[in-house]
Amino acid sequence: MADPELPRAPSPQLVFFDLDGTITRRDTLSGYVFGFALRHPWRLAGYLGVLPFLLRFALRLADHGELKGALIRRVMGGASRREVEDWTREWIPSLLRRGVFPDALAAIASHRSAGDHLVLMTATVDLYAPALATALGLDECVCSEVSWDGDRLDGRLASTNVRDEEKAHRVRRVLPRFPGRPLVGYGNSRPDLPHLRLVDRAVLVNARPRLRKAASGLPISFKYWL
Repeated sequence: MADPELPRAPSPQLVFFDLDGTITRRDTLSGYVFGFALRHPWRLAGYLGVLPFLLRFALRLADHGELKGALIRRVMGGASRREVEDWTREWIPSLLRRGVFPDALAAIASHRSAGDHLVLMTATVDLYAPALATALGLDECVCSEVSWDGDRLDGRLASTNVRDEEKAHRVRRVLPRFPGRPLVGYGNSRPDLPHLRLVDRAVLVNARPRLRKAASGLPISFKYWL
């Protein structure tokens, strides 16, 4: 049954869902990488190589994209496509069982039943985001891309990190394929605000007071998902 409190609008709509903290309860990349390392325990030592990048990040000498690429490269670098694909197939069902908000699944189901086109718009990476979007019942995925060296994972980002203003840029790239559709966006954090400013109706999930204040003036409703 559709949630009667979910926002409604003329259909079909074009709907953008953030992932971490909006659909899922927490960051997905850290759990994905750590789970892969546990499958290959010798890779746990790679976390030591991430420490200098954490320091650079703390000193604001590195951005989120550089830190993300360093984590993947140091811990998963050199893995084969088959190893990564096998882990993704194992990891996604586990995430869906324990790591997503039931209210997020209800929102997705409600939009699907209305015939809306659903896009996962996330800064996380294409090692698993497209497959996760499919498993969630979304129609397409826009995410950060990682580089490969032939059949072996390099791990550094091969695209701009899909965060902050880059999310707004990616939304604008999608829009020409859906002229005239009402736009809906779901997010949970300040980096989501640039693309939520572009939609007709936005939903902020579990927003803290400072975020609610930052979002004032936008066509936003606030939801608390458990």
